[in-house]
Amino acid sequence: MKNKLLVITGGTKGIGRALIHQFAQENFDIVTCSRHEADLKELQEEITTAYGVTLSYREADLASKEATLAFADFVKALDRPIDVLINNAGFFQPSAITTEPDELFEKTMSINVFSVYYFTKALLPTLSKEASVFNICSIASNTILSNCGAYGISKFALLGFSKILREELKNQQIKVTSVLPGATFTAAWDGSDIDPARIMPAKDVAKAVWGCYTLSTQSVVEELTIRPQLGDL
Repeated sequence: MKNKLLVITGGTKGIGRALIHQFAQENFDIVTCSRHEADLKELQEEITTAYGVTLSYREADLASKEATLAFADFVKALDRPIDVLINNAGFFQPSAITTEPDELFEKTMSINVFSVYYFTKALLPTLSKEASVFNICSIASNTILSNCGAYGISKFALLGFSKILREELKNQQIKVTSVLPGATFTAAWDGSDIDPARIMPAKDVAKAVWGCYTLSTQSVVEELTIRPQLGDL
């Protein structure tokens, strides 16, 4: 029997990497992407050595619709049903609506919203019966945070997309979960003076997602909010 298949965007760092480890240790084969092939090769070696599963990848910049759809075509060419789809790739740059350049808004929306829309829509026909879709949103999807202009807008939009997708797919027995993590120790915190003990490890988010996936077919976690024990920063 073939392993189940996880397709996840942005798999080389942070939450994406932790999710790949979580599902690979449960004997899932993996398909992922990032903008840097060297990082993908390193991840492939790490995962295949540690877990004995297959990890396929494609270099892709999801700010581009063409690259997003090319990655979707790469996945479809594998000719395997997708058991779990995780839209994880994201972009964050501190900004305020009143001062941010239009180009920053457009890039943020392209990666955080448009790519998820195009990629998910392209892969819907390949989802397995009773598949699960997880969209990695943010606590900024329903909470106003300072200096998060374009990012906050994009994450509110992504949560709306997830809710609509959940409604449209529920009668097909496909689950859709919006994941809303608070501050999580990822590459976004590189160079900061934040104590890693003050924020969440990415593996905790991965464990929570796995817990949602393992529920019976009669239940779905529609929104999963995870915050640091001491609250938001």
